[in-house]
Amino acid sequence: MRRSLPRSMCFIIFCNQTMCRALLYLGQPVLLDHLLYQPDSALVRQSYMPKMLHLLNLAGFGLRAWDPVSHSPASPFMYGSPSLPVFDRNLKNMAEKVRASCVLGHVRGVAYSTTVDISLQNVHPFQFPGVPLALAHNGDLARMSEMKPLLVPFVRPDFLTEIRGTTDSEWIYALIVSALPDPRRHATREELLAAIERAMDILRAARAQLGIALSSSVNLFIADGTQLAAVRYCFDFGCYATDDPARVHEANLNYLSLWYTLGRGYGMHDDGSGNKEWRMSGGAENADSIIVASEPLTRDTSTWVEVPEYSILHAELTRGTPVVTVRYLD
Repeated sequence: MRRSLPRSMCFIIFCNQTMCRALLYLGQPVLLDHLLYQPDSALVRQSYMPKMLHLLNLAGFGLRAWDPVSHSPASPFMYGSPSLPVFDRNLKNMAEKVRASCVLGHVRGVAYSTTVDISLQNVHPFQFPGVPLALAHNGDLARMSEMKPLLVPFVRPDFLTEIRGTTDSEWIYALIVSALPDPRRHATREELLAAIERAMDILRAARAQLGIALSSSVNLFIADGTQLAAVRYCFDFGCYATDDPARVHEANLNYLSLWYTLGRGYGMHDDGSGNKEWRMSGGAENADSIIVASEPLTRDTSTWVEVPEYSILHAELTRGTPVVTVRYLD
């Protein structure tokens, strides 16, 4: 477990990282509008007015939402668009109608570059046909184009043909689902955690083989309708290129943020002084729902807990109550 700078020669950062915003929800069915649009720091609001990362996320929006009373409840509602979610009327109309018990949403941010591809194929979450697991990513793996040939042997051949985009995120997803005993059924908690750990080991070995020692964040958001997992991780935190100090960005100066809250009755509540605000109620001991997000969705952040660095947070419902565990990564 690493909690300090892993190398002594660690200086200034170059700002060429993808900084997205994402959320996970598991619990009692909730209107998508209450996660995406209405709260003070709703996910769509974070795309243009983030409170914890002052970098606009203008490269698209994607969603998976599982509704237990819909037709074929094991299959999620799927939505993706490379356009700005704040102007997306289709998304807003759907959000006002759909209630879901499990949600994975993502707004994509990319480096300001003419070489970046803004396309539907690169919109998160990623989910291969017939695979229950979906994944979104916040971060950027340095020199990913060089790593891909080293990763190919660890991806199932039938999944290699499913990789359509150009992102490092889709390759991380392919590594994780390839490490599952049977990717086409719901994984157990231990199978999912082991697959995540295996994927991180493969990435670490590839970086070592290529001599890559640049800070590379890997915050992951994973769900399959019955469970969720969130990873807060960074390879070689504190080690950066020093050729252009003017390109330093705040996103590279700290671990990418990741928070969660437990409770029940998520919605608009009276704060005791006649004012209403968005929050969970009931406390963790009476929880029936959990939200995990890049930053707290609500103005009141007192009930939100920061996910530790170098860890996987896992949650699943047992008799209607979220059971949360945290496992640390090497």
